[in-house]
This record gives sequence, structure tokens and C-alpha cells, in this order.
Amino acid sequence: MALNIRQLRSLLTPLDFVSISFLCLLSTLSIIFSARMTHWPELVLINMGVGALIVVLARAAEAKKTKLLIGLHRWYCYPIVLLVFKELYLMVRPIHPIDYDSLFVAIDRWIFGVNPTEWLGLFSHPVITEILQIAYFSYYLLFIILGVEIYRRYPIVRFDHAAFMIVYGFYLSYIGYFMLPAVGPRFILHEFSQINLELPGVFLTQTLRAIIDAGESIPRNIPNPVDFVQRDVFPSGHTQLTLIVLTLAFQERLKSRWLLLTLGSLLIVGTVYLRYHYFIDVVAGAVFCWLTFWTGNLIESWWKRSKRVENSNR
Repeated sequence: MALNIRQLRSLLTPLDFVSISFLCLLSTLSIIFSARMTHWPELVLINMGVGALIVVLARAAEAKKTKLLIGLHRWYCYPIVLLVFKELYLMVRPIHPIDYDSLFVAIDRWIFGVNPTEWLGLFSHPVITEILQIAYFSYYLLFIILGVEIYRRYPIVRFDHAAFMIVYGFYLSYIGYFMLPAVGPRFILHEFSQINLELPGVFLTQTLRAIIDAGESIPRNIPNPVDFVQRDVFPSGHTQLTLIVLTLAFQERLKSRWLLLTLGSLLIVGTVYLRYHYFIDVVAGAVFCWLTFWTGNLIESWWKRSKRVENSNR
């Protein structure tokens, strides 16, 4: 049975709303710039399918109220940001084919008088590199640690709030990638192929770097990796989302907050030390974190207020 707008709104969470809205935005961009994008029909179909799946999950969770369906409805938040991230790989460069690394290099030099990644290289040590690379890689675990503890200890509305802020934060950072694409200092200020020699670790660094490179669609052993890497530098999503996780962890007084703080602090230092980001990217990440909570709270309040008004009119 088809759902009308009121029924749909009653089923969806703010996370569902912003996810479907962002998928619609990406589909609209794909259609507008279809002449530049080879795979635009597939992307539009995927977005339509994912949007429909969100509605189906929301409806099933509301109707059945089983732990499995409620869990599926809540935890789709993790795979969807990964899916959209890979979709951006096919969209950002065709839509905005200019890289802005020279701008970010100039800003960093204006602030410090030197390139921060080159200056930090003077103090590099394999043990430091190993610790920071592990912390940088832990980014992919921070959300799980936070989400699992909130999901197990608190009412579902607290998990909904945290999941919304995190996923909404990702979407805002993705808009930044469209606006100011860049590849980062490991390509512009350093020789990418020499990083394992110039910035060696101890045991895991090289393997973790290879996994991260694969996640950013960089083929191995090619002469021109800069042509393949994802344009995902500004803002530093690692900084923005780590700060969001830390804010939520301390707001909820989670048992894991000190572990998250330790990993997150090292991770943010590692964004520049490991040559993934410019310093201005980190600053932008902090600004985008503030923007996420400011606008995110407004969206949540508006969504809840709209639901209350509709329920009172029934």
C-alpha cells in the first residue's frame, strides 16, 4: 500500500530524512551533469533503490518492532556513508575537475611560514609513525565503539540522535569535497611513491597505508596515482567526524570516552603528520563539526515539531 506524506513522515527518523534528501541531491547532480558522467544512470538507480530500502526498513521496524528489524533500520547508517563515499568518487572530479591544493598550500604557508607536513617530517620517527598510523586507521572503528555502547546502554532515541549527527556530518563533509576538491600533501608536497621510505613505521604502517589507499581507489604500482585518488581532503572528515564522536561520547558520559579521546587526539595529529591533510583542512574539519551540531539540532527540532503538530491534528 502506498504511503502518503504524513504517513511517511511518521515513520522516518531525522537520519532517514537527511539520507533520502542527500541521495536525491546526488541524483539531481548526476542528471544535471550527465554529459560529464559515464555511470550516471546506474547511480540514480542505486540512489532510488537505497532510498526505497530506507523507507521499507522504517516501515517494517515500525510494524513488527522486532529487535532485528529495529537494528537493521538503525545500523544501515554505517554502510550508507561508505556507499555514498564511493559514489562521490564517480561524481566529484567530473562535476568539478579543478583541484585546489595550491590554495591550501598557500594558506598553510601564510599561517606558519613553512609547509607543516615538511616541518613535522623533521621530527618523524618509526615508532611515532606507527602509533599515529594505527590511530588514523582506528577512525573506522570509532563509530562502532560509540554506537554499540549507546545502543546497548541507552534508549533508542539517544542512538538515533548520535547516528543522525554522525551521518549528517558525513554528508556535510561530502558537500565540501564538491566545493573544493583536493588530493592532499602526500601528492603535492611529497613524492607519494616514496612515503614508505621517507616516513617508515615499524610493523603495521605499510599494511594500513595500503588498505587506506585501496579505500581511496588508488591502484597499486602505477606511475600516476594522483589521477586516481579520491578528492576528499577539504574539510578533513577524519577531524570533523572524530570531533563529533568525541562530543557525543562526553555528552553521554560513555565508559569508552577516554579510549575514544586518546585515539581521536592521536588521529587528528596524524592527519597532518602522515601527510593526508593540510593544516587548514583540520581547521575546516573543526568548523564543520560545529556546523554539524548547529544545523543538525535545528533539523532535529524541526522534524520533531512537525511530527507533534501532525499528531495533534489527527
